[in-house]
Amino acid sequence: MKRRDFIKRSSLSALTAWMGSSLVLNACHTEEDMIGESNWIVEGSFDRPLTIPYVSNGSASLNAQFSVSELLKGKSSTTLSYANGLLGPTIRANTGETVNVSLQNSLSEETNIHWHGLILPENMDGHPRDVASPGGSLNYSLPVIQRAGTYWYHPHPHGLTAKQVFLGLAGMFIINDAEESALNLPSGEFEIPVIIQDKHFEGNNLEYSPNDDEIMTGYLGEQILVNGQHAPFVNVASRWYRLRVLNGSTARVYNLGLTGGANLIVIGSDGGLLRTPETVSNIMLGPGERLDVLIDFSDLAVGKEIYLVSNKFSEFNVQGRQAFSLLKFKVDREGTSDFTLPSTLSNISALSESLSVKTRTIDIAQTIGGEGGHGGMGRHSINGKIFEMDRVDETVSAGTTEIWEFDNLAGDEIHPMHIHGVQFQVLERMGARNKVIASEKGWKDTILLMPGEKVRVIMTFPNYTGVFVFHCHNLEHEDDGMMLNYKII
Repeated sequence: MKRRDFIKRSSLSALTAWMGSSLVLNACHTEEDMIGESNWIVEGSFDRPLTIPYVSNGSASLNAQFSVSELLKGKSSTTLSYANGLLGPTIRANTGETVNVSLQNSLSEETNIHWHGLILPENMDGHPRDVASPGGSLNYSLPVIQRAGTYWYHPHPHGLTAKQVFLGLAGMFIINDAEESALNLPSGEFEIPVIIQDKHFEGNNLEYSPNDDEIMTGYLGEQILVNGQHAPFVNVASRWYRLRVLNGSTARVYNLGLTGGANLIVIGSDGGLLRTPETVSNIMLGPGERLDVLIDFSDLAVGKEIYLVSNKFSEFNVQGRQAFSLLKFKVDREGTSDFTLPSTLSNISALSESLSVKTRTIDIAQTIGGEGGHGGMGRHSINGKIFEMDRVDETVSAGTTEIWEFDNLAGDEIHPMHIHGVQFQVLERMGARNKVIASEKGWKDTILLMPGEKVRVIMTFPNYTGVFVFHCHNLEHEDDGMMLNYKII
């Protein structure tokens, strides 16, 4: 069966499955018979050492350009890149510093950079209107005013974001501060960045060409890359390690866990450390979200191998119907460590609902149109609107606190919602999973909503005034218009 036939049939199954019809079980069984196999992720041999993106301390010079990298074992692939290979450097900075980054656009189309999760002035945030034309350049001056955390950067030109991210333009941005340093967390070679992305190849090269149905569901690839490599492994010692995990996919959701019954110790999420460690066997991570986890390999014998995997989370949706491996850990030596897991990680003051001056309902379940394109299914929208560059859709006051309710209760697609220019706290999830998960107990900038869910978040807007966007971080949805402007006055 051709890839697009599979996606189309899977998406049609997804639309009905979340409704809970008793007929869905038969439909799903029939579909798997047609497909021939339910597992369509192509796993590799996990015999290539994991590449660690190089680190740029402080300022950096980035060039959006074509490059060549060995994404699949033994094969050269043409990509986009900020340097060499698929991904840009990891930029590291300390709270209180100002980071200067220059961007040269060597592409044949406009581009820019959004500093995902950073609280920045309007003209530094990477709004879709603030782009460099082909051959042009942009200079960013980034005051680092926030707490330690794992952030990231990627392009944000409207209509081109998903393609440019998919083809290779992305990188981590790590902030350190004194509070985190005092915890003596695993660092250096024992702190591993893990950037997870799914890719679709035609021959040896990446192909990004979503059809109407794939724009509706999100563009899903068959090969899973970690740090730009398909099926890598990493050698570890029998001791504690820290993983900074980024879901850099355009649409795919991962339900992360470890084989062999090992647990993940969640210590942080989008906006830095949690109050206390959270022990989980598996945890969902949507596009744009980050996860800071500890893994204790201390009790594993030399020669033992375990995998970071994505577990099933749905029998019916186009996503989540299978489990697959992402990264292999090989214990190749004994290790020692003076690290002790702290009982308290960070001081996070909860934002009281009584501080809120307004509650806004953000309807993300609607599709509009429905005639002509997208297989007659319409376009995803926010509050019934499609993005327009110069229209301001919501206005908020600097320094005030608001509650936003993202409502996907009537929806049948997955929507990870991201707000530029602010960090928020999660108050409540209603419907479907009906609970706030471990990684949502700290500061967030992106929140995953499954079909049939509503999530309430609370935030205090910064003193930076101007126009920012909020949108679905399924980048196919975003590029198709599932994004609005809000203005801080």
